Amino acid sequence: LEEAAFQLQQIFRIDISIALNILGIESMRAGHCRAAFTCFKLAADRGYSKAQFNVGLCYEHGRGTEKDLEKAGFYYCQAAGSCHPMAQYRYARYLLQHGPGSRWDRHHEAVALLEQAAVAGITEAQAYLGVFYMRGLQPQEKRGLKYLLLAANSGDAQSRYHVGVCYEQGLGVRQDVAEALRHYRQSAAAGNTQARERLRA
Repeated sequence: LEEAAFQLQQIFRIDISIALNILGIESMRAGHCRAAFTCFKLAADRGYSKAQFNVGLCYEHGRGTEKDLEKAGFYYCQAAGSCHPMAQYRYARYLLQHGPGSRWDRHHEAVALLEQAAVAGITEAQAYLGVFYMRGLQPQEKRGLKYLLLAANSGDAQSRYHVGVCYEQGLGVRQDVAEALRHYRQSAAAGNTQARERLRA
């Protein structure tokens, strides 16, 4: 009976958190940022990862509360710990730009989080990793191209442009100008100005 009561309590807690998070989203859409933040915070403090991510966004952009990157990082970290893919991406970016600790540790943790987010299908993480592996201190061109292609195939025009650069310059793949042009055309058609300029050149 105690176990059943505990399970009911957990379900009740989760349901309230979901309701508060939804209320927060609706409040944000209606332009009531402070009320939205309050709802997100209540749900986040109950351990609900989606709300923790939303609190992170509020702190990062100063919506409904003062802008505070350290607090944003804290809540992204909480949500990332529950395998929230977009929080993994945001927390990785935070670690690389503002995080505490040694640069090597932050770098290592950030890359692991970006890999997880990319595998979960987060286009932003795929694009970031693609460029990261291409331009890193020790470039891994084939790996970078793999992620750029994933992001490009998810509709990211900037990544499609970078894939064109890879084919034009032979980075991680055999040089192929015709293939480069194909990627530049697709990127330009999706509105990428760099690809348009490259095509003119």
